[in-house]
Amino acid sequence: MSDKKEIFISVDVETSGPIPGEYSLLTIGAVNVDDPSQTFECTLKPLSRNADPKAMEVIGLSLEDLERTGSTPQEAMYRFGQWLEEVIDANEVGVFVGFNAPFDWSFVNYYFHRFAGENPFGFSALDIKAYYMGRMGCSWSDTRSSKIAAVLHPTTRGTHDALDDALYQAELFRLIRGH
Repeated sequence: MSDKKEIFISVDVETSGPIPGEYSLLTIGAVNVDDPSQTFECTLKPLSRNADPKAMEVIGLSLEDLERTGSTPQEAMYRFGQWLEEVIDANEVGVFVGFNAPFDWSFVNYYFHRFAGENPFGFSALDIKAYYMGRMGCSWSDTRSSKIAAVLHPTTRGTHDALDDALYQAELFRLIRGH
């Protein structure tokens, strides 16, 4: 068991499709769950033109614009890693928190390993949906964000903007912990 204090980092990503490697990580939003003033966001240049039209419609971005304005994956992951080092002290450990964490973590993990050499979050993530299910004793079908929001009444909401969604997830996580 670690004596290190856990710093929960809510992370949300928007992507061009369902799996890393074949599709691109396009935006990252992150926030310190317990200090929402500590945020990170960036857009990334796509790795390829491979994109699911529905995914692109949901996020409202174009690959062409991101090719012009996004950071290279190397720059983005370096900056994200630097931000994490600023937010998490040496005597603390960062815990990746996400709503449907397996999806977001898979892209962040892939990009950290491919473009920065290692994932500072390690090999695991805390899923808010599963945490809510365990905490509330509900069924998996009750873990949709709309159903959770109806119970917990957050003041923010998800917008499919990575930073907005990371802030929303952080609020949900705080509310679940306090419930």
